[in-house]
Amino acid sequence: MDAITLILDRLLGLSATSASELTTAQVSARAIAIYFVLIVFVRLGKKRFLGQATAFDAVLIIMIGSLSSRAVSGTAPLVATLVATFVFIAVHWLISYFSESSPTLSFLVKGRDTLLIKNGRVDRTMLRDAHMSPDDLAEDLRQQGIAKYDDVKEARLERSGRLSVIRK
Repeated sequence: MDAITLILDRLLGLSATSASELTTAQVSARAIAIYFVLIVFVRLGKKRFLGQATAFDAVLIIMIGSLSSRAVSGTAPLVATLVATFVFIAVHWLISYFSESSPTLSFLVKGRDTLLIKNGRVDRTMLRDAHMSPDDLAEDLRQQGIAKYDDVKEARLERSGRLSVIRK
């Protein structure tokens, strides 16, 4: 067991007390190790948090990136950082699990969709509340092949920040 610990220490610089003690090879080895560990962690999480991300999902992505970079550079202990990353993913999973059955929790962590167009009529108040200009809305509609508001039965700004449209 001591031999394995010694090999991992030499390979990853686990006993380093500062980033300046790590060699280029150790930082490279850490980057490779963290890459594969994060793949495992993400696979344990939900597929959705990397797809159409809500703010709830984006926070997790930012935190994983931040923690991982510290582990690679050696400014934080490798094992403790990986454990903290796993804890973030587990907490995200638990909150997501419980928000499925709790509309209040779901609203608090994920927000709500915003109805912007109903039967071809733009709700300017909701558009303003969503911090969207008419040009932004028109652009999103054009990207979905819609040129006129009259062609829209309903358009919603989803919790992910994407515009979903039901045509007339």
